[in-house]
Amino acid sequence: MHDADLLLRTEHFPLFVSVLCQGADRANSAVDLDGAPLDRPAVAEHFVFEFRDFDREEIAARVEQPDLIVSMGEGFVGVSLDPEEWH
Repeated sequence: MHDADLLLRTEHFPLFVSVLCQGADRANSAVDLDGAPLDRPAVAEHFVFEFRDFDREEIAARVEQPDLIVSMGEGFVGVSLDPEEWH
């Protein structure tokens, strides 16, 4: 998503990121919600937000939630579901 700066400031941004992580987790899975194998390979799914004003500490603070793991590196903030909460 280009120009995600405005989205970052919305009240629902943390929830939006969590829902995207949940969708990516399901797409990356090779089993359905009941644990039965799917008839397709797992899909490598991820989402990228591009910010004009990139402040990784601000972004990490905005998406921090109990069900997510937030990591930071040079030029990025990564977010994924916390497996202890979701699996």
